[in-house]
Amino acid sequence: MPDTTEPTPYETLTRSNILQRLKRRTVREAPERLNYGVIESKQWEPRERARRVQELLTAVHTEVVECTERSFGKVFRGVVADQGIQRLLVGSGSKLEAKLGSLKKRTPQMIPELVPYAEPLEQSKDLLFGIEAGITSVRSGIAETGTLVVWPTPQEPRLLSLVPPLHLAVLYASTIHNTFLEAMTRECWSQAMPTNALLISGPSKTADIEQTLVYGVHGPKQLVLFLIDDLRTKT
Repeated sequence: MPDTTEPTPYETLTRSNILQRLKRRTVREAPERLNYGVIESKQWEPRERARRVQELLTAVHTEVVECTERSFGKVFRGVVADQGIQRLLVGSGSKLEAKLGSLKKRTPQMIPELVPYAEPLEQSKDLLFGIEAGITSVRSGIAETGTLVVWPTPQEPRLLSLVPPLHLAVLYASTIHNTFLEAMTRECWSQAMPTNALLISGPSKTADIEQTLVYGVHGPKQLVLFLIDDLRTKT
């Protein structure tokens, strides 16, 4: 049977006090700004930032290939030849698709087949899991940790950098920040976050209880970074 007992005066007073306190707490003062001094003190010159990214990524089995905008085509052709890439998955409608398409027109025999990633996952499973490599742009880098910030878009979906066993990534040196905090602040992450923001610090790796390290279990087995030096024209 339902409890029809009337609340005691004490219970009524207690409820009233709780409700009043909740109402008072709805208006709060802004919290004090956190002290990020320790993080903000980490500052490097642009070329030192690029050097750190190269060294830290190389230390975790990433192949970092330096080039300029002018030499990118030659360097790219060398990498795909060394890797034996016959088909390369590229974001449909992306800037990289246009860039690589232009290279293929000039040297068609030296550029692999460019396969646009345009269909939904349901129609692309065989393509994603059967192709040798995928290529994406990199939004920015983080010098402190040697990390690549990959920002999935409709043109370059997340799976483009996650599923193919070889991930080719293109990073401009001028976009490398000192720290993760600086990247989030300068790029205004709080205003427009994607569904996924990927922080990549090398190829996928995992270890079992016996500490046996294995690459490629949860993502690409290989990561090749094209680090484009555009610091001559940007400061």
